Amino acid sequence: MSAGRTATVSVRSQPLWRLRLARRLPRYVMGALAVAGLADSARFALDPPRPVLPVRAPARPAGDLRAAGFAAIFTRAYLTFEASDPEARQTALAPFDLSGLGAEAGMQPPLSGSDHVLYAQVLQERSPLPQEHVYTVAADTSAHGLLYLSVAVIRRADGSLALAGYPAFVGGPAISAADSAQPEGREVNNSSLRTVITRALTNYLAPAPSELAADLAPGANVSTPQIGLTLESVQSLTWAPGTGAVIAVVDAVGAGGARYTLSYELDVLRADGRWEIAAIQMDPNA
Repeated sequence: MSAGRTATVSVRSQPLWRLRLARRLPRYVMGALAVAGLADSARFALDPPRPVLPVRAPARPAGDLRAAGFAAIFTRAYLTFEASDPEARQTALAPFDLSGLGAEAGMQPPLSGSDHVLYAQVLQERSPLPQEHVYTVAADTSAHGLLYLSVAVIRRADGSLALAGYPAFVGGPAISAADSAQPEGREVNNSSLRTVITRALTNYLAPAPSELAADLAPGANVSTPQIGLTLESVQSLTWAPGTGAVIAVVDAVGAGGARYTLSYELDVLRADGRWEIAAIQMDPNA
């Protein structure tokens, strides 16, 4: 020790309880943690946590029910007629906007007889454009039995509904053997394609499925209508916008002299140097 320096020792007194607490505190902390762990284990055993399921938005009905009803009601008015009271049919069609289609939507009923729709039911829907729906409507008629009518309905910007073109007679959807306003397009100028479409629609409307098969593409499934019509003329053939399909507006004659202006959409393709029909208006398997 260096000269001039003196070592000092100081003694301070502390309460005995504080010394005991300082020595036992770690043990108390460990004991508290163990008790808390046992309490949590017991709580989880008695009331286990439940998974939080995502909240799902309410399911919305598929399709446009109002447009489908519009198509069914139009089908009733379109197919019903009484030769002795022609104004009754015109009155039934009056609520529909038939701009560009004529007061009778392209159909001139025969001069005699009558036909009534017993029921009309939408069976199929497709949407070629965002605001357009094409419905296949089954109608049980008193004169012709069960018919299938394709009706195109467009929803305008203001929410109102209107026909998108002339209707079309089509075949019914395929049945398993299990247990149980028209857009304007470019005119079709290709003479070979015009000939194939005219011949195909002639056989489709007749109906003559065996003759029609000669113009169908391999694998094409086409269901012919039951009403039986004679193709009289083709008013126009135009390309559907943005697709490989052709819109055909035709005039046809039915039994008793009934006359129809009908619109058909045909999917066409060219293979091995010839034009073929892939579909006519609807898919019977959809």
